[in-house]
Amino acid sequence: MEFLSSNLKERLGEIQYKIDKAAKKSGRSLKDIKLVGVTKNVDVEKMKKGFDLGITQFGESKVQELLNKYEQISKIDWHFIGRLQTNKVKYILDKVCIIHSIDKISLAEEIDRLAKKKNLITNVLVQVNISGEDTKAGVNPSFCEEFLLTLSKFENINVKGLMTIAPISNNKDEIRRIFANLNKLFIDMTRKKIHNINMEYLSAGMTNNFEIAIEEGANIVRIGSGIFGERY
Repeated sequence: MEFLSSNLKERLGEIQYKIDKAAKKSGRSLKDIKLVGVTKNVDVEKMKKGFDLGITQFGESKVQELLNKYEQISKIDWHFIGRLQTNKVKYILDKVCIIHSIDKISLAEEIDRLAKKKNLITNVLVQVNISGEDTKAGVNPSFCEEFLLTLSKFENINVKGLMTIAPISNNKDEIRRIFANLNKLFIDMTRKKIHNINMEYLSAGMTNNFEIAIEEGANIVRIGSGIFGERY
């Protein structure tokens, strides 16, 4: 148990050091970056150790896994970061602090409908396919403003910013270009001052590229294996 804790503490400390270093390059610091520990296939015992070390934000990409863990660990903020089917919205709506992956009006409509029934305001991020990959979900950047204008009409949805998933690549210049383009879009949409759209968060960067994402403006990073080790 001590070995598990010490390994986790060392990895988390290294991640926090790198976050702080990257943030300073963009005029910010560690406290300006929200770290979401991605817990896909991470057992609750290890999650509790992470919580004891200061991780209070956890991200899940599967509804059933989130539900299985929800009752076992408390005092944390859950982020849903995966693709969300409309028929699964009802299971997590009152359990998550923010949904990162809104990319369809039909999904937003269902969230708004159910949130209204439960008297909730649901925080969401719009997922943008900034890299243009066919395999990636997300709104085409050229349609982002139109998409946001439509979402602004939903009374029980609060759009808090944008999210993207970058391609897995060793080409750091290409990854930087993608994150820089997302930040430009984020700034452009912020300047539009669209009613009911609050551009507060830019969620980008995972274990293999979070430093570049932060340098290019991200203020939420989603890190799994970098903290919890490889999972199977």
